[in-house]
Amino acid sequence: MRLFAKAQYKFLEQRRKAYVVSAVLIALGLLSIALHGGLNYGVDFTGGTLFQVRFEDDVEASDLRSALGAAGLTNLQVQNFGGASEFLIRMAEFLEGGDRELAQQVDRILDDRFGADSYTVVRTEAVGPRVGEELRQRAVGAVLIAFVLSLIYLGFRFEWRFGLAAIVATIHDIMIAFGVISILNIEISLPTVAAILTIIGYSLNDTIVIFDRIRENLKKHRRLKYVEILNVSINETLPRTVMTSGTTFAVLLALAVFGGAVIREFTVVLMVGVIIGTYSSIFVASPALLEVERRSGGMRSKTDRRKVAAARADV
Repeated sequence: MRLFAKAQYKFLEQRRKAYVVSAVLIALGLLSIALHGGLNYGVDFTGGTLFQVRFEDDVEASDLRSALGAAGLTNLQVQNFGGASEFLIRMAEFLEGGDRELAQQVDRILDDRFGADSYTVVRTEAVGPRVGEELRQRAVGAVLIAFVLSLIYLGFRFEWRFGLAAIVATIHDIMIAFGVISILNIEISLPTVAAILTIIGYSLNDTIVIFDRIRENLKKHRRLKYVEILNVSINETLPRTVMTSGTTFAVLLALAVFGGAVIREFTVVLMVGVIIGTYSSIFVASPALLEVERRSGGMRSKTDRRKVAAARADV
């Protein structure tokens, strides 16, 4: 992009302001999680029953919710599913294998409120508490495995200092992502976990691109101070970062607007991840690398030691 072709922004000089922004976002997220009593786990992880109902005429979600609530089914969620006449109804109650009592109760409520011929139950799904707990454990395991494998790759690709900085940035992104999920009251479901895994990969990819350029510039610009090398590297990769993040965000925005309720929460989480990942690769990962370099000893060459000394003098 021509706008950033000759960028010379002093990103590292703004890192303390970025620290404040990150601290505020993380604090708000943790506060939201505490106030909500934890994250909002969906039927996939808590166990319960899901109904997909299609009405012949347009129906308001509030009318459907009030009808079910008036019958005593209060622990439920109702959301549009692709249109104004189709809904997903999630209940914490578990529909046992052979027992159709809950399904029959829902049918009676809908018959009384909307008429027996006004709707069709498209599907019914039930997840037992044990299965939900197992899915939750596997979801956490998937996130941790993806994280560890990414770090192993970084360990082979870069020095440990780069890997440590990438760990800091990735943990930062995950904490903010979960905080935003809590603030927006987005349900933690299997698609949400997939979005979190995608965020980890996207953030690390963005960070690796900048770290690759930093490693090249450490050999290329031996007389520059360490802070200057970091700024030069970020500015040189800025056109690629803006183009990649911008196009990705545009596609996700289109999906969020036109894709319907089925994938809206998934795309919203990804949009948050793109913004956070781009921000952290510039204002978290690179400053973290600077801090690690400043505080580490045993550099491999006198040139590196002089650069660390210069970095300390610059701060």
